[in-house]
Amino acid sequence: MRLCTAAACATSRGLNTWRRSLEKFEWLDKEAPRFSLSGSQVRVLRSPAEFYETLIERCQGAVHRVTLASLYLGTGPLATQLASTLDSRLTELPTLRLRVLLDFSRASRGEVNSRTLLLPLTAKGGKVALYHSPELRGIVRKLLPQRWNEVVGLQHMKIYLFDNSVIVSGANLSDDYFTNRQDRYVLINDCPALSDFLDGLASTVADFSLQLTNDNNTVLDANWKFHPFQSSKAKFVSAAGNHVSQYYQQWVNRKSETTDDTVIYPLIEMRQLGVGNDSRVTQRLIASAPAGAAITLSTGYFNLTDDYSKCVIDSGAEFDVLMAHPSANGFLGARGAAGGIPHAYTLLAHRFQRKLASLGHQMRVRLREYQRQGWTYHAKGLWYQNSLEEQPELTLVGSPNFGERSTVRDLELQLAVVTTHKGLRSQLAEEVHDLKKGTSLFPEDLNTAQRSPPLWVRLVVFLCKKFF
Repeated sequence: MRLCTAAACATSRGLNTWRRSLEKFEWLDKEAPRFSLSGSQVRVLRSPAEFYETLIERCQGAVHRVTLASLYLGTGPLATQLASTLDSRLTELPTLRLRVLLDFSRASRGEVNSRTLLLPLTAKGGKVALYHSPELRGIVRKLLPQRWNEVVGLQHMKIYLFDNSVIVSGANLSDDYFTNRQDRYVLINDCPALSDFLDGLASTVADFSLQLTNDNNTVLDANWKFHPFQSSKAKFVSAAGNHVSQYYQQWVNRKSETTDDTVIYPLIEMRQLGVGNDSRVTQRLIASAPAGAAITLSTGYFNLTDDYSKCVIDSGAEFDVLMAHPSANGFLGARGAAGGIPHAYTLLAHRFQRKLASLGHQMRVRLREYQRQGWTYHAKGLWYQNSLEEQPELTLVGSPNFGERSTVRDLELQLAVVTTHKGLRSQLAEEVHDLKKGTSLFPEDLNTAQRSPPLWVRLVVFLCKKFF
């Protein structure tokens, strides 16, 4: 008989534990690229300040490449300092390859904007691409004001990549996200394959985006034929969708054997281009959760799609749904119609709560609002914990909000992180605990709580729910 050493037996038990844990999620192998690594390579950042400090530190230390994909780059002091840090690094190291991908509409808002802030970087070889929605064209493009032209769809992925390490987040690159806007941020260290994939994904979207020139104009990439709003919409969507799909599928086909304690599956949602799997995977994950499992789902803006609502109702799991209290909503106090947005999300949450109560699920699915003096809430994602575990074994982290606009109109990226690593599970447990600590139960009666939305907000929600 062959006897194994204590170390070998421990290793074997660890692999068996990993395989048993992975069995529940092995269907993800058919859906997404798979990247295997140690949980010790993953760090959950806990605050806006730590997020910003890490961005600056990694910018200063980057040697080969920096890729930043976001909705926009702000123009406040901290965002300006981030741009200056990149500028200095390009001066010190001219061989550094810099790529920035932003949304055209948001990056072009106002006279001083993301574009004007990044122009000095283009003069030093940095590449700035601006995704323009194919839906924003013709009379709609001419009539919609700057503040509202984003509702038709935008570039919403958040990828902050430095050499072979990357932060995936829901946070944008502006001062509020660096100071008092609570979000999520996961740093994956020294993972070349995942970094190559995410770098390539940003590059793929940049191919069919408009390129920023040194004189603050935009042009098509030399190798791309279809303009997002001047060419045929059908031709642009077909070509762009195929471009993304082919890139993504080639990585899905590259599977290798998993021997580490953590696996990451990148998921995308680009329904506007006819591609994506994030919502499909998320729905299956929620709907298939058994009785006794615990799921925490967080969104900065509560507007679950009908499909997500049905999955939560049909699932056997216990749920905590975290969202922003109106006082923690970034639109609070905004001028004009935008000031009614917090009331709109309150109304949508109340309607969902009433539906839960009518079906007898109000004790299994709890809605909770985040409220912290002087802070806003933008955290999104999901934590999955089975009935035999005290800590999450899976998390979804990235840019999707689980709402209509996020699912149907925007370009989104989310990572599914599956792990048996005790340290990483502990980090995830602490992260979700800290977020829940700042929440209270959503009120059952909005009138008693003096939270009843105005009549005009009710009308807007009825007409425009799919744009939230």
